[in-house]
Amino acid sequence: MRKLGIVLAVLVLAVAVSSCANRKVSRVDAGEVIDLSGNWNDTDSQMVSEEMINDLLHARWLPVYEAAHGDKRPVIVVGTVTNKSHEHINSETFIKDIEKAIINDGSARLVQAGEKRQELRDERYEQNQGYTLPETAKKWGLELGADFILQGTINSIVDTYRKEKVVYYQVDLELTNLESNEVVWMGDKKIKKQVSDRAF
Repeated sequence: MRKLGIVLAVLVLAVAVSSCANRKVSRVDAGEVIDLSGNWNDTDSQMVSEEMINDLLHARWLPVYEAAHGDKRPVIVVGTVTNKSHEHINSETFIKDIEKAIINDGSARLVQAGEKRQELRDERYEQNQGYTLPETAKKWGLELGADFILQGTINSIVDTYRKEKVVYYQVDLELTNLESNEVVWMGDKKIKKQVSDRAF
C-alpha cells in the first residue's frame, strides 16, 4: 500500500513538472494589444477612457462653463463607476485611466475622491497635532472644491451559440453639476468582441 502511494506521488509530480515545462513567458510592450480571453482588458480600459474623456472635454458644456466663469477651468471629481457587467472588471483601474486622461488633456482640473481624499485629510490632521513644524503644517479649509462629478456604469450582453460567443460592452458616463444637480454631459462607448473556440 505504501509502495502504491509513492508511485502515485511520483506520477502526480511528473505530470505537474511536465505541464510546467511547456510554459513560455516573454516580455511584451505594455502598449501591445493582447486579447487572450475576449474579456474586458487593459486595452479596452485605456481606449474607452481616452475616447470618452476626449468627447467630454470637447463637448458644448465646457465653453459654456468657461464663458460664465471668466475662462476658469472647471474642477472635476471622478465618482463611482459601477460594474454591472457579467464579469469581474476592476473599476479602480478604469477610474485611474479616466483620471489620467483628464489630467493629460489639461482642459479641466482634477481633485481626489473617496479613500484617497480621506487619507489626505488624515495627513493634514496629523500635521496639525503638534508633530510638524507649524510653518510647514498644511492648513484646513483650503481644499479645491469640485464643480462637477463624473459617474458611470459598465454593462455587458453576452450572446453564445455552441463554440461562438459575442460579448458586447457599453460604458456610460455622465457629468453632473455639483451645485445644481444638472447633468451637463452624457457619453457612451460600445465595444463588441467575437470569440470563437473552433480549431482552425
